[in-house]
Amino acid sequence: MTSAELFGEGINLMFSGMGFVLVFLLILIWAIGLMSKLINKYFPEPQPSPKTPSNSTALSAAPTDDFERLRPVIAAAIAHHRRTQQFK
Repeated sequence: MTSAELFGEGINLMFSGMGFVLVFLLILIWAIGLMSKLINKYFPEPQPSPKTPSNSTALSAAPTDDFERLRPVIAAAIAHHRRTQQFK
């Protein structure tokens, strides 16, 4: 075999390998899409139900922000850290 024939066979092998990989990836994409449609059809996400407050005064008394609830915890953690750092 001459070097030109070897080069031609190498190019042929390269393109056939790339073709097989491309076909495999396209089949994989199609299969994933099909599985996604089947899962969404037979196992739909449950819709969250809106929570109705039992008492309107309980809503106004509750803090509206998570930071308001966490502020005392954060302050206690900082104070504890400062106390433990003084002894070192």
